[in-house]
Amino acid sequence: MFAAERRQLILEMVRANGAVSLRELARVVQTSEVTVRRDVRALEAEGLLDRRHGGAVLPGGFSRESGFPHKAHLATAEKSAIADAAAGLVEEGEAVVVGAGTTTQELARRLARVPGLTVVTNSLLVAQALAHANRVEVVMTGGTLRGADYALVGSGAEQSLQGLRVSRAFLSGSGLTAERGLSTSNMLSASVDRALVQAAAEVVVLADHTKLGVDTMFQTVSPEAITRLVTDEPAPHEDRAAAELQALADQGVRITVAGKAGTPSGAVGAVPGTAVPPPGPAGHSGQGGPAGAEGEGQAGGPGGRPRREVPLPGQRGRHHPPGGGGAQLRAAPPIAPGEGQAMGRVADLAPRRH
Repeated sequence: MFAAERRQLILEMVRANGAVSLRELARVVQTSEVTVRRDVRALEAEGLLDRRHGGAVLPGGFSRESGFPHKAHLATAEKSAIADAAAGLVEEGEAVVVGAGTTTQELARRLARVPGLTVVTNSLLVAQALAHANRVEVVMTGGTLRGADYALVGSGAEQSLQGLRVSRAFLSGSGLTAERGLSTSNMLSASVDRALVQAAAEVVVLADHTKLGVDTMFQTVSPEAITRLVTDEPAPHEDRAAAELQALADQGVRITVAGKAGTPSGAVGAVPGTAVPPPGPAGHSGQGGPAGAEGEGQAGGPGGRPRREVPLPGQRGRHHPPGGGGAQLRAAPPIAPGEGQAMGRVADLAPRRH
């Protein structure tokens, strides 16, 4: 494929999706990421698109929202790894809220195995993924259906969340920066996400590498309100993505980097010399883990799957006061027992010491 044809295809993909990762562009045009990066630079010089951490977006700094059919096929392996890692944070008998999105839908499939769980959601996709989980209670908000992402929005959804209190909120979005936090392109979706945040003691953001450094119109969660970010590992040459993650860690956000199945071990910016601790007794750090590990590395994930994380040394505590797409709607089946067990290494990014 000639460079002109390749760049035209890249431009069409960005215009259709709003934001596309370099990995996805390289896969579609069947060339290397190095070549795609050179093409993206050339298109940026012409003012036709903007480069972002690990990808390209529409010019102007604020990418428009992609429809569900497009988002469902972007970074699928990364979303799966992120969902595996996030599911390990949930314990039996918890009550959580799960927002709308393709990554949270993947999470819901894994939560189907957690007994005694209560999930509050405004997402039809999340609810359908849990519809046949006999041991999970699903509570849906009210509201008006937004067909672009199969989510309930509006005043009805927000009012149904008043007075609710759960342990964690799991949210996704269109972009994530250290400056503004999580954001989305739709005002109604952003308003409901803020109501979900107010209902939770902790906020866990699920964002793959294509969201890092992308800033969209409506802020949903400020950086200081994010307890933890679960993301995938940026490519080694993406220094700006690593810098963005480090900036979030410096603000007190705990960063969990999940590798894809079969990828080499390692986490962006992980503490040198740290190893993944084996599971230990509940309430204690894994053997060999640093002191003050707050129970990380223990067993307790869905189906007895151990959590494999490197606890952050000196992590400060965080407390939060209470406070249309044309795709056919199909339920994603729960993942089979043992699926996702071979995910890549999961590690935490430590804040820099000053």
